[in-house]
Amino acid sequence: MDDDLNVTYITLGGYLEVQKYRYLYFMIMFTVYILIICCNSTIVCLIVIHRNLHEPMYIFIAALLINSVLYSTNIYPKLLIDFLSEKQMISFQACLFQAYIFYTLATSEFLLLSAMAYDRYVSICKPLQYPTIMRKTNVKVFLVSAWLVPACELVVSAVLNANIKLCRFILDGLFCNNSFFNLQCVRSAALSIYGVFMYLNIALFPMLFVLFTYTRILIISYRSCREVRKKAAQTCLPHLLVLISFSTFFSYDIVIMKLESNFPKLARLIMTLQVIVYHPLFNPFIYGLKMTEIFKHLKRLLFQLKSH
Repeated sequence: MDDDLNVTYITLGGYLEVQKYRYLYFMIMFTVYILIICCNSTIVCLIVIHRNLHEPMYIFIAALLINSVLYSTNIYPKLLIDFLSEKQMISFQACLFQAYIFYTLATSEFLLLSAMAYDRYVSICKPLQYPTIMRKTNVKVFLVSAWLVPACELVVSAVLNANIKLCRFILDGLFCNNSFFNLQCVRSAALSIYGVFMYLNIALFPMLFVLFTYTRILIISYRSCREVRKKAAQTCLPHLLVLISFSTFFSYDIVIMKLESNFPKLARLIMTLQVIVYHPLFNPFIYGLKMTEIFKHLKRLLFQLKSH
């Protein structure tokens, strides 16, 4: 491979004995990908079909599950191709695009969780004002902003990264994420500062907003009647579980860039698989089982399928 190709292509070096277990890896990950699509799509379809689920809370859940499908589709097709390929490689431009989509969808999740937290806050703490505040127009603004704001902010980072010079061409991962920055010859100060700004703006601040909102809900629920406490527990607990799960994996993604090659390859592989397998499957299960109205429709659907 000549110098021009070295600059153009990046080797994905996070695979472990892929030549030996390629077909096993492929079958497992293909099955997981189908499960992710089916589980998330089933809950989304239930929300679309049933009119009593056409409320802001369920619309935000549907958006979150669609986000999980898009997030997985950004990673799995390339992953499956790599399992069957002799060399696990990706072009510089494709790597940059994959990382851009990955972080756009990841940070969108924080903003969607923030919108869901605000919806619960208004519903529980200001029930009389709920119809006025959570109008269809406002819900649409929240949804569009959740995807548009990260996409616009991250495009600046993508443009800056498009002009960087690479001195390493082996990426310690299965797909393009934060590890991409470790390939640079010289760390760009502008990129580092802008990266901190983005993490604060579209990850940390939304997460703190969610925690603040649920703290307020907890305080008000504690002072209220049993019915309010029950409603808060039923609707807020799933959102908190999803937030904790996603925040844990997002924190790992930040830490992995700092540790660079000091992180054991097997541990890196296990954590990466957790990020791309566990979380996209966790969302539909937690919402399908913990949200009472969704669970009722899901149980009815499963009963109908069983009877046929």
